[in-house]
Amino acid sequence: MKPIITALCFLLPAVSFAATAESADTAQVLGEIVVMETAAKAPVPLLPLDVKIIDSDIIDKSTETNLLPVLQNRIPGMFVTQRGLAGYGVSGGAAGTVNIRGVGSGNKVLFLIDGQPQWAGVFGHSLPDTYVTNDVQRVEVVSGPSSLLYGSGAMGGSVNLITRRPDREGFYGSLRAMGGSYGSQKYGAKAGFSHRKLRAFAAASYESTDGNRPGMHYWLANQYASVSYNFSNHWEAGANVMLTETKAHNPGSVHLAQPLQMWSKMFRTTTSVFVKNRYDISSGGIQAYYNYGKHTIDDGLRNGQPRDYLFNSKDFNMGITAYQTVKPWQGNDLSLGIDFKHWGGEAWNALKADGKQTPIVDRHVNEIAGYAMMQQALLNDRLSLNAGVRLEHSSQFGNEWVPQAGIIARPTDFNRIKFSFSKGFRSPNIRELYMYGPRNPLLKPERMNNFEVELRQWLLDGRLNIGAAFYYINGDNLIQQVMADGAPLNVNTGKFINKGFELDLSYRPHPLWIITANYAYLHTDTRILAAPRNKLFGQVSFTPGRWEFSIDVCRVWHMLTEETTEDYALLNARVAYTIPLSTPVTLFAKGDNLNATSYQINYGFPMPRATVMAGIEWKF
Repeated sequence: MKPIITALCFLLPAVSFAATAESADTAQVLGEIVVMETAAKAPVPLLPLDVKIIDSDIIDKSTETNLLPVLQNRIPGMFVTQRGLAGYGVSGGAAGTVNIRGVGSGNKVLFLIDGQPQWAGVFGHSLPDTYVTNDVQRVEVVSGPSSLLYGSGAMGGSVNLITRRPDREGFYGSLRAMGGSYGSQKYGAKAGFSHRKLRAFAAASYESTDGNRPGMHYWLANQYASVSYNFSNHWEAGANVMLTETKAHNPGSVHLAQPLQMWSKMFRTTTSVFVKNRYDISSGGIQAYYNYGKHTIDDGLRNGQPRDYLFNSKDFNMGITAYQTVKPWQGNDLSLGIDFKHWGGEAWNALKADGKQTPIVDRHVNEIAGYAMMQQALLNDRLSLNAGVRLEHSSQFGNEWVPQAGIIARPTDFNRIKFSFSKGFRSPNIRELYMYGPRNPLLKPERMNNFEVELRQWLLDGRLNIGAAFYYINGDNLIQQVMADGAPLNVNTGKFINKGFELDLSYRPHPLWIITANYAYLHTDTRILAAPRNKLFGQVSFTPGRWEFSIDVCRVWHMLTEETTEDYALLNARVAYTIPLSTPVTLFAKGDNLNATSYQINYGFPMPRATVMAGIEWKF
């Protein structure tokens, strides 16, 4: 604990520091309200890692209700498992595992909502059904370890969902409804309100489907609300809350003699309060958050008969994060922060007949960390040196050091080169530590080192943007099950080496046309499920007047399932027309897998053939 105490003594004064500024150059004034840019743990331009931002325009035009399909298409090295038309689920046959560059299974990619870590449920599953598009303004994706800033879970990368906030004076919003194949229905509403220094936003969505197979019906309801108040051009306080409830049915693999008749019901809530500051030479904030989840699962049949109990669990993740970026001298940015997390949960089986409970686990873990990252600009900002370190202390495994270093070079105004080394780690979850036969309370964190070079070039007056990234990943200490004294046991024994490259392109040949494409190649020395060797995505968009047209292709080669290797191509299209009324009304339709490809990502769960959705959106 002595190194942690020393780090905290060093960091605390910096977090409370807020420099005086004579002007608010970093705030954007719209009408009579001040829109303060989100004060992040570290400004994105300072990171020597591969960072991509997906904005609201891309999210809204996708007409998707879940974020993961949008991200998978736009992030070259990202791949997401799916089991059907909608709903990723938990327990047996669950999907929604996110791999970035072949790293992700076992919750190695950390999702955050406004910087709040969305730690996996007590039984170790990710929670992809909660990541909806209706309340998200933009997404910041880091391909590669983000453990310096976020700690455990960001081993393979991080996905930070920035929620929507009002950006203009008055009251405004939108309503959307759509329906289509397999009885699918999707509804969404959102509204914002701003008056001088007060801002509020609310959103709600609901979706349901019969599923592309009997016994795969699903529904989800999500609500979000936020409120904030600008005390001045430099200080802001606020709070937000998000509630998600979903139920997914799962018949199991098509190879079973009879359907399993499984279902899972999940309730999640995320809430936080924050105070942020932004000055010319300093910005930061402090945030307290609390995440809670409750799950009930019927695992279906056992030996052909319904089980007589339901699995239940509750999990929580609460904490405080404080951070500040200061400019102590010309060309220097110093980001400092402190994180405290208290997470855990309990699980039990409850008999269907009388509700009698059989406890399985009731545990929690405390983690506290301090970090510092510095960037120094040289040669008139043509060269930037970056270095940082994090020290994390866990009540379960002790101390973990996380270094990171990089160089950002800008030889001209139209190109950029990044070199970086970063370390990532993932703490074992409660299921691995304390649940079921393989449990092992002596587990240590999983670790990996990432070496990366990114090249980017802007051409044709910025209308053409081309990027390439090359990486080498070395992971060890992975948690795997082995046989010990005739019984399975979780141990830190796994290793892997992943290497590859990614390409991306964005080209606007004409104001009405835009072409985007990306490609990812992955070579690994181990068998990794749902991490394709090759993935290609390309889209062409055309927006003449009130019309919008887009067509895209996704091509995947050598994607491993439990039993097969999948190669497939998907053709998707979208069309929209905005009716010129005083308040715009847009009619839209989209088709997925229009070439009716037969494929599966989770073995035994065939994906739907061609599906069509159509709908209407009214903005007021």
